[in-house]
Amino acid sequence: MESFLPIIQFLLPEFILENFELTSIDRQDGVFHVHIDEKNADENDPERKNLLSKGFFPMITVQDFPIRGHKVFLHIKRRRWLNTKTG
Repeated sequence: MESFLPIIQFLLPEFILENFELTSIDRQDGVFHVHIDEKNADENDPERKNLLSKGFFPMITVQDFPIRGHKVFLHIKRRRWLNTKTG
């Protein structure tokens, strides 16, 4: 996926690239499917030190703007978080 990263950086907002990991890009029948998973919390980040990942929510699919006339679907997996300090 690293080979697609320079291209994806121009297409996706910076916030998504900071918080999500590109897992795959597929092209089926002229439709691009971009799969991204939320990154795990950085243990060194003081704002997220009490967060513990507890798996993922069900995947959601969002239709994005077309790329050169091809439909684009973002398949997004968000993490479930448990705040160990507050429960």
